[in-house]
Amino acid sequence: MTDRVQANDARRYRLIVFDWDGTLADSTGLIAHSLQQACRAVGAPVPSETAARHVIGLGLVDALRHIAPTLPQERYRDLAGYYRDCYVARESEIPLFDGVREMLGELDAAGFLLGVATGKGRAGLERALAHQGLAHRFFATRCADEGPPKPHADMLLNLIDRAGVGADATLMIGDTSHDLELARNAGAAAVAVAWGAHPAEGLTDFGALATFHSIAELRGWLRANA
Repeated sequence: MTDRVQANDARRYRLIVFDWDGTLADSTGLIAHSLQQACRAVGAPVPSETAARHVIGLGLVDALRHIAPTLPQERYRDLAGYYRDCYVARESEIPLFDGVREMLGELDAAGFLLGVATGKGRAGLERALAHQGLAHRFFATRCADEGPPKPHADMLLNLIDRAGVGADATLMIGDTSHDLELARNAGAAAVAVAWGAHPAEGLTDFGALATFHSIAELRGWLRANA
């Protein structure tokens, strides 16, 4: 894969890393609902949808601690179990955002290395990739249960190392401040998308080069700037 990238030295970026939930897959509504249902099941205060959406992108352990900070430590296992049961029961219904499949195909054909850095666990990402038939588009992926999760730099640095490129040749694309902080902590550039978990307002405060409101806008920017 790296040989294919070396043939395109004039490019600004060689490695493009996507977040999954809320960036490629329209899953934030189900995640937020599942978090609310899990809190209800264990008797914890039920967060608002905005609060539930805010933790999307973090690893599950961090997300649950943020969403239910007063829950006794011994109840977090139950909370995680209820969340997983609710989410997995409907995960096969999750669609990709319109234009994602075509965008990934275009970038792959153009010779970019594509990766995923996600707050999902490995098993969940593998199910999602298999369901969507997209595993072949990504040279490598990194999940929250394989090292320090977002916004720690580890996830992106791992992909950068595996790609054999520099952080200055890497672009992160995500829908949350956690994605943008991940990129900043790893020394990589980032752009934001406005159709996911976090509101568009303020995303540029976390260092996004630009914020896009449609896949078409993102594809156009990538053609001109990547």
